[in-house]
Amino acid sequence: MSSKEIGKWYEIVAREYIKSNGGRILDANFRAKCGEIDIIAGDGEYLCFIEVKYRKDAKYGGPEAAVSLSKQKKICKTSLFYLLCHSLSEDIPIRYDVISISGEQDSVSIHWDKDSFDFI
Repeated sequence: MSSKEIGKWYEIVAREYIKSNGGRILDANFRAKCGEIDIIAGDGEYLCFIEVKYRKDAKYGGPEAAVSLSKQKKICKTSLFYLLCHSLSEDIPIRYDVISISGEQDSVSIHWDKDSFDFI
C-alpha cells in the first residue's frame, strides 16, 4: 500500500472510532485553497475539526508530534472557510482535535486528543 492509501485507511479507522465513541461524522477530507481537514464531526455540543495522524512506531516521535504549528494554522483557516461555506455562525462551539493512531493494522492504538490546540 502507498503512504497515501495507508493514510486513507487510517482515516476510515478514525471515523469508525469517533462513531463508536458517540461522535457524528459530518464531513471528511474537506478541501479548500488554504488547506484540508481530515474529519469534521459533531461531539456533544461541539463542532470538531479533526486531524488524523498515524505512525507505525514512535521512532520519530508520536503521531501528535506531526501536527506542526503551520499545520494548525492551516486547519484553523480552513475551519473558518467551512463555517462560511455551510452558513454556520462563528459563535458555535468549535474544537480542534487530533486523533493519533500508532501500531500495525492488526494491532493499533488510538487516542482522541480533544481540544488539542486553540484557534490560531
